[in-house]
Amino acid sequence: MLELIGSGLVSMWLEMAGVHLKPFNPLDLLTWQSSPSLIVAPDHNPATTVVVQNYLQQLVTSKIMPANLLASQGIWIQSGPILMANYQGTSPLSAASLTKIATSLVALKTWGADHQFETLVSATGPVQNGVLQGDLVITGGGDPLFVWEEAITLGNTLNRMGIKQVKGNLVIAGNFAMNFQQNPLLAGQALKQALNYTSWSRAITWQYSLMPKGTPKPQVKIAGTVKLQSQPSPQQTLLIRHRSLPLHRLIKEMNVFSNNDMAQMLADSVGGYTVVQSTAAKLARVPESEIQLINGSGLGVENRISPRAICAMFMAIQREALSQGLNLADLFPVSGFDHRGTLHARHIPAGTIIKTGTLNAVSSLAGVMPTRDRGLVWFAIINHGPYVSTFRAQQDKLLQQLSKTLQAPTVIPAEIAPRSAIESLPKLGAVERNEIISRS
Repeated sequence: MLELIGSGLVSMWLEMAGVHLKPFNPLDLLTWQSSPSLIVAPDHNPATTVVVQNYLQQLVTSKIMPANLLASQGIWIQSGPILMANYQGTSPLSAASLTKIATSLVALKTWGADHQFETLVSATGPVQNGVLQGDLVITGGGDPLFVWEEAITLGNTLNRMGIKQVKGNLVIAGNFAMNFQQNPLLAGQALKQALNYTSWSRAITWQYSLMPKGTPKPQVKIAGTVKLQSQPSPQQTLLIRHRSLPLHRLIKEMNVFSNNDMAQMLADSVGGYTVVQSTAAKLARVPESEIQLINGSGLGVENRISPRAICAMFMAIQREALSQGLNLADLFPVSGFDHRGTLHARHIPAGTIIKTGTLNAVSSLAGVMPTRDRGLVWFAIINHGPYVSTFRAQQDKLLQQLSKTLQAPTVIPAEIAPRSAIESLPKLGAVERNEIISRS
């Protein structure tokens, strides 16, 4: 079913293309009981209608989208209880990395904003004259952002404990990944290299150069090889408890760079994509049929989500974040504030919180835009077709025109505003996240 609010003009050119447009019926809308996102009425503001009409018409007249792809486009725009635009809004469409919105929601609800994943460092023998007489055992706990900086600081912590050599092997157990490499053997080999600065590659040296001046270079030379272990040894002595960045920082980094590996690891941590799918639908109060996933990242056209469900999940994340003392700006990039990742080269109104999605033939954009006349405007735009870069430009123009029509606010509302005036970067390799348990 194709729908568009106030669809007079658009109906004519859609019907000329052979597409039948059914009139909008507000009774067809899903009722979300006891939800702040409850929709009670369509928007009859002609100015808003014209903006969306022009956007859809431009897609066809510019010839970037053949008429046979009209059914693969989707739009949902909502302000409070008012539905401002709905075109294929309840149809599950290939959403690309908008899938990460579902993963973010379920991870935040499951773990809490301040949760830290633990990586345990143990030894199977004593330390004598700087040499660990046994194996160094790493037990992973699902940290999705254990990178070079974390490994360097871990090596320095071992050095402070008097460990400079390991007579045995580097043993990897549990769910350990490094530099987004989820193969535990390859992740272990990267860790072994990072722990000993004399074996550093250019990539490690470069990342080290970005760390605070005066950071020591670790030297933990491991004589043996990297081995995998399924069960912990009873002779292990816990040396260090390494904690990840807080979950809200992990989610923000994942969404700023749309990192697929981080998303998949977070999805796995809550039980996998089927749990993400069912839990996200429940929390957003939408039918599970509108969230159809095959993974937690969005890789693959089989991840299909309706524009309505995308907006509902964004609102659910905002409610959950506010209950934990945060807001969406702590979890997603903000235009005009965050200058890294997928926001690069986009022209989105300042103060808009967004998540992008891209596949070979999919371009999607969702988030919330502050306005003077309508307050917070939630939107989801999904485009299917070969001209991804052009779709992005058209999406940006749509938001710019909406902002112009509804007027930009003089101040970003506190409920979505960044807590700091300056973009803060994650403190990778922080010494305080390595807790020394035993020096034996």
